Amino acid sequence: MKSEIEELLKRIEELRLKMIRIKEGKAFSDPEVLAASQDLDAVLDDYQEMLLNMSEKD
Repeated sequence: MKSEIEELLKRIEELRLKMIRIKEGKAFSDPEVLAASQDLDAVLDDYQEMLLNMSEKD
């Protein structure tokens, strides 16, 4: 489980940086920016769910 969390954190950072790069010079409502944001949101949701599942097991 620990490596899964580490992988998710790595993916979150990658997507965060990607979104920052894409956003430069574009509006927040730009379709490309929205798609990058949605990709990041999905991984953040996975991370949150994993943390909740871990806390429930304790």
